[in-house]
Amino acid sequence: MAMVKDEAICIRLMDWSETSQIVVLLTEHHGKLAGTAKGAKRRNPSTLERFSGGVELLTRAEAVFIVKPTAELANLIEYDLIDAHWHLRRDIRAFGLGMYAADLVHHLLETGDPHPRTFHALRSFLAELADRERQGEALLRFQWTVIDDLGSKPVLDRNVETDEPLDERSPTLGFSAGAGGTVADTGGPDRWRVRKQTIALLRDAEAGRPFSDTSAEALNRANRLLCVYFRYLLDKELPTMKAVLSPTRPSPPNPPPTK
Repeated sequence: MAMVKDEAICIRLMDWSETSQIVVLLTEHHGKLAGTAKGAKRRNPSTLERFSGGVELLTRAEAVFIVKPTAELANLIEYDLIDAHWHLRRDIRAFGLGMYAADLVHHLLETGDPHPRTFHALRSFLAELADRERQGEALLRFQWTVIDDLGSKPVLDRNVETDEPLDERSPTLGFSAGAGGTVADTGGPDRWRVRKQTIALLRDAEAGRPFSDTSAEALNRANRLLCVYFRYLLDKELPTMKAVLSPTRPSPPNPPPTK
């Protein structure tokens, strides 16, 4: 039996009883961890001190848990809140993207397999969602970091099937999830025709440089491409992918009052 302390983000949460919860945390140094938070929903002083008033989705905290080698679930005994990410509760678009990010890492990562880079990417992404004007850029950086960290990033600089240069004169390129990257733009059921500007944005993400096109339309196309690539890798569509594949348009500002 070992007691562990680590920074964590809550990516899954369900009620276990009237006073307890089952949580899934993504931790910085110990990977994904599932555990029970016994008594976390109580409102007595000792519980409020140990659980900062309860465990909530997409919050970041300093977590203390006891891991038993023979037990499937760890025992979460403290959850000291660092950031509640209140901006996610005020913006339905931001909340949907945050839930997509949490859902994605939950399905991609194995329990107990540390991925500090993915943890840092999720931590940064949840904070960056506070800026509504740059949510598309933040999402693209997050998705690319995760796919790179897991060793599944697509090939973008050549035809992955033939290892030959791409025809960069064409306004469109081909992309095949099955082949793992860019291919000849010949159509067919196993490949998608994408704009050259979309691949350029992915190349920007790969190189870690500023995006060459920050328009919402261009970023949405690049984000959708990576999302469907994740869908292929997982062999299923997550319900939260709708936040990327069918993004909610922001509500127009309220008109000024009539005088």
